[in-house]
This record gives sequence, C-alpha cells and structure tokens, in this order.
Amino acid sequence: MRERIKASNEIVIKVGTSTLTHPNGSLDLQRIDVLSRVLCDLKNAGKRIVLVSSGAIGVGRNKMHIDTRPRTIPEKQALAAMGQVTLMTVYSKFFAEYGCNAAQILLTADVINHEESRLNAINTIHTLYDFNCIPVVNENDTIATKEIEFGDNDTLSAIVAGVIGAQTLIILSDIDGLYSDDPHKNPDARLISQIDIIDDGIRAMCKGSAGSLGTGGMATKLHAAEIGWEHGVETVLINGEDPKLIYRVLNGEDIGTYFKRK
Repeated sequence: MRERIKASNEIVIKVGTSTLTHPNGSLDLQRIDVLSRVLCDLKNAGKRIVLVSSGAIGVGRNKMHIDTRPRTIPEKQALAAMGQVTLMTVYSKFFAEYGCNAAQILLTADVINHEESRLNAINTIHTLYDFNCIPVVNENDTIATKEIEFGDNDTLSAIVAGVIGAQTLIILSDIDGLYSDDPHKNPDARLISQIDIIDDGIRAMCKGSAGSLGTGGMATKLHAAEIGWEHGVETVLINGEDPKLIYRVLNGEDIGTYFKRK
C-alpha cells in the first residue's frame, strides 16, 4: 500500500520543537545531528529534500531563560528572531559536515496566497536543489500576525509540500503515530497504521494538545494530512525520536500512521 512513497523524489520533512529540544528547552544536538545526516544522505542519493523546522521561539526562550510561553506578539517575535539565528547556525554546521548546504526560507501566508511571490518561493526552492542545498523553511514569526500566519508548522509543511509538488510529507512527532486513544493513559490504545478518510470518529481520537514548547497537536497533523490529500501528497506521521526511521518510511515499511491519498 505504500509503493507510491517508495517512488517519491521530492519529500518534505517536518520536525517539531519537541523533537529538536530536550525537556528543559535546550537543543538536542545529538538528535539534530542524526536528522541532518539522514537528510543529507537522502539528498546525496538524489532526493529533493525540504525541511520544515519549528523551534525558533523555543530556542529563543531557552537563550533568555524564559520558562513560560511569550504573552505578547512582540515578545514572540523577538524570541523568534533570536532563536532562528541559533537554529540555522546549528543546521548549517551539521549539514556542512555531511556535504550539504543549508538555506533559510521564511514564509507567511500572504506570500503563498499571492501568485507572484508564491512562484518566487517555488523557483527559489527548486534552484536551491541545484546548489546542493536543503531548504529549511519556517514561518516568519518575526513579522507574522494573525492575519498572515499559518498558525502551526504542520499546516505550513503540508502547504509547502502541495505548492512545490512534493510526493510525500513526513511529519516527525513525539508519538509513534495516531492512536485509538491516549497511549499514555490507556495501555490498550492501538496504533492506527493507515487512514483512508478523516471523519468525526478519527477527529475524536485527537485529544492531545501541544506541549509547552510547541504550537501543534494531533489535530493539526490531521489537518495537514487533509491539505496533503487536496494536493496529491502522501503523508506519514512517525516518531521523531529516531530520525533514521525516515529511511524505513521511504522504503515503504509499515511504520507510523500513513494517510493514504486516493
């Protein structure tokens, strides 16, 4: 059932704040190292890779020793500006060690919604492939307001995958996939291997909310899968604790939750 994933040449990987950081908010350098190695290896194998990465605000909070979410938009934007610098420095360092370059692309919804600017973003990403780069995409939190924000990077990753014509979106989360119930509370909760339709029953399973460092939750991942379906993108949700699982997804193995497009 996952043969189409095996044939993917253009792949968007989304990684959340909880995957990139330790519980205390500092960057998990070992995990980022492994993720970078996997992505560069796929790039070296001829795949076109885009990384949609959260983490800027969380990293900024850690630098400023702030334990709570920012309360105002200026605080959020300032922390994002600080954290994005650190985040891209780390990606640049690790990517370079594995023979690739990192390139930063910051987007807001108005860029995607405007035909000319959307085309410019697409052309930039495709040109970066030729420059041996892995584009690292994030929402431009330093200027984003409610009117022009995507709201979460799960949604952003699905929109990017659809806009550039990617075949597969892989979302790295802090859970193995979508479960029939909260696996932390119900030992009988089962992992759902494949979803062909997202209905009210599936939505009812999404009881979890975002952690203190992130903005997403399972509901946003369902929304991302629906956006992916609209654009012909296969979506897979896996645990980001071991980024090497990406290889298994692209080998067509039954891992995580596969949102199979029709």
